Amino acid sequence: MPPTFPKEREAKRQALLDAVESLREVFEAGADEAEATGTLPQNTVDAIYESELFSFKTAAVLGGAEADAMIQLEVIEAASRIEPSAGWCLMIGAGTLSGLAAFLCDEAIDEIFVGGKAPKAAGVAFPSGLATPVEGGYRVTGKWAFASGIRHSQWLAFAAMVADGTPEPTQLVRVVMPTSEVQIHDNWHVVGLKGTGSCEFSVSDVFVPQRFTWGGAEAKPYRGGPNFLLGRPGMQTTGHAGFALGVGRRALDEVTDLAQSKKRGYKGTQALIADRGSFQRFLGESDLRLRAAKALCMETIEEAWDSVCQGITPPPTLQIRLRASGTYSTEEASDIVSQAFRFGGGSAMYSSHILQRCLRDIHGGAQHNMVSDRAYENHGQFMLGFPDANPMG
Repeated sequence: MPPTFPKEREAKRQALLDAVESLREVFEAGADEAEATGTLPQNTVDAIYESELFSFKTAAVLGGAEADAMIQLEVIEAASRIEPSAGWCLMIGAGTLSGLAAFLCDEAIDEIFVGGKAPKAAGVAFPSGLATPVEGGYRVTGKWAFASGIRHSQWLAFAAMVADGTPEPTQLVRVVMPTSEVQIHDNWHVVGLKGTGSCEFSVSDVFVPQRFTWGGAEAKPYRGGPNFLLGRPGMQTTGHAGFALGVGRRALDEVTDLAQSKKRGYKGTQALIADRGSFQRFLGESDLRLRAAKALCMETIEEAWDSVCQGITPPPTLQIRLRASGTYSTEEASDIVSQAFRFGGGSAMYSSHILQRCLRDIHGGAQHNMVSDRAYENHGQFMLGFPDANPMG
C-alpha cells in the first residue's frame, strides 16, 4: 500500500501534528465516557484510525508515515496534552502495529493487512506466558497484564518465553493472534489512566503458526527502516517521554487559566492565585523544567537516530541514557502536575476536573517499568563501569 503521508520530513511532521489537532474535539468529547467506562469510546478509536495516526510509526511500504524518533515524541506529546488516555492508547496502538508490521513475514502481513488496510492493534511487551514449540509453530498459554486498548483491537502482539523444559527459560518469542482468540478479563479498575482499558487477557494452549511469530532481540525487521535498530529503550522512550511532557504541559495550561480567575484565602484577604509570588515562581520554573526535560530527550534521541541512520544500533551506554531521559521527563512532569493540582485548590478535587485527571494519569504512567527509577541505577552502573550493566536491568 503506498504511503499517504508526505515524504519530506518537516511536511510529514506538520501533517501528523495537524492530524492530532484535528481530533481535539473528538478527544475532549469522549474523555468523560472513557473515564466512566474504563476504555476509549468507539468514536475516539475510529477517529484515530480514520486519521491514520495509528500508522504514524509503521513502515512506509505498508502505508505508514514511518516517522523518525523525534517526530514520534512530538506526536504523542501533542495527543496526550489534549487527552492523556487517548495519547497513551495512540502510543501503544501505533507501537504495536509498527512492530508486527516490521517483523512478520509477507504471508502473515497479507492476512493481517486485509485489502492493504492496517488493522487496530494492541500489545504487551512483558513475557508472562509460555510458548511450547510444536510442528508448524507454538502452543501458547499464559496471562498478560496492561493490554492498553485491547477492547478496540483486532490483533494482539505479545511476548512469551519459549518452553525448553527448564524452570527458567531464556529464549523469548513474540506472537501475534486475533483478539477474538483471547479471553479479556474485566479488571481495569484503577486510579489513573482509567480510559486506556488496559485489561488483562489470557490464552490456554492456543496454537500460533510460525508465520505469526518472530524471535527475540536478535530478530531482524523485514521492513520499517532505522527505527527498529534503536533497541527497546529507544523505541519506547519517545512515547513515554512524549506522554509525560504532554500531560505536564496540559496541567500547566489548565492551572494558568484557573489562576487568572480563581481567588483563594480567607474573607478579606482573598487574592487571585495569579497574583501570588509563589504561583508565579512555580509557573515560570515549571515551564523551564518541561522545556529542559524535552531538550534532554530530544538531544539523546537525535544522537541515537544519527546512529541508526548509519545502520548502527546505539551502544548500551546510549540506550540507558535514552531510558533514563524518559524517566527524568516522567518524574519532572509528575512533580509539576502534583504542584499544579495543589494550586488548583478545592476546585481540582472533583473527578470531572482536568487537574485531578492529569494528577491521576501522570502517576499512572509513572508506574510503568520503562520509566522506573531503576533506570537511574542502571545509568549509574554504566558510569561506574560495571561489567554486567544492562539498559533494561
